[in-house]
Amino acid sequence: MRVITGSARGRRLKELAGQETRPTTDRVKEGLFSILQFEIEGRRVLDLFAGTGQLGIECLSRGAAFAVFLDMRQDAARLVRENLALTNLGDRAQVICGNAVDYLTRTTETFDLIFLDPPYGTGLLEEVLNRCALAAFDILNPHGIIVAEHPADEPPPVPAGCRGRVYRYGKIGLTVLRRDENRKNEEENP
Repeated sequence: MRVITGSARGRRLKELAGQETRPTTDRVKEGLFSILQFEIEGRRVLDLFAGTGQLGIECLSRGAAFAVFLDMRQDAARLVRENLALTNLGDRAQVICGNAVDYLTRTTETFDLIFLDPPYGTGLLEEVLNRCALAAFDILNPHGIIVAEHPADEPPPVPAGCRGRVYRYGKIGLTVLRRDENRKNEEENP
């Protein structure tokens, strides 16, 4: 597992032992960042269920302004800090060890890009997606994007007020969600 491009290009990231963490494969990550390549620089990123932190670290390497990494496991939060130190990107990051639903319920921060990659089959994706995509989109900035990773044959429902597109990479699916007002603004201001 390595950083694809940017200031930390080529750096190998540490991984957690065992099967509890399922890092995004290089193929999926390359596809994802091909989709988002012009949506990252200067943005605020939230990497929920961070695991190794590779998605948020890739964004920081590509010029994101700041990233918050959240994982419930202490060993994962520790590993994210180690990977940030390896890539010299820790000065633009915050690592939180805690529950994603609790964090989303109480945070007052807003983000431009939110990554959701919870353990499969737990119902967490739908629960967290509903919290992220409340009608008011409290934590998602205008023109913000939510990216959810899931089994390819189990895409999450698209919440009201947004549009989604599913990309498939073998058994892995990525759903990219954008607010409907993004499209309205793009149509009004071409």
